[in-house]
Amino acid sequence: MEYIKPKNKNLKKANWQVSEDTIALVKAYSEYCNYNESEVLDMFLSKLKEDESFIDWALKKRNNKKLLKLLDIETEEKLLG
Repeated sequence: MEYIKPKNKNLKKANWQVSEDTIALVKAYSEYCNYNESEVLDMFLSKLKEDESFIDWALKKRNNKKLLKLLDIETEEKLLG
């Protein structure tokens, strides 16, 4: 038996502006998949972690420890240390 996992409770309100088309699309998609709009955005944006070009860029960025942690990347420095 697999138990129910709690939802992420570390929610913060963002002050972003998006187009009306994007809002309508997210609203329709959330209705389609039966998740609320915030959950749809959170799940979709978490896929950014799979963008290899973004990961390469993050590895080259200076002072990137927090970003690498968000991307779940183990650095050579951490592996050797």
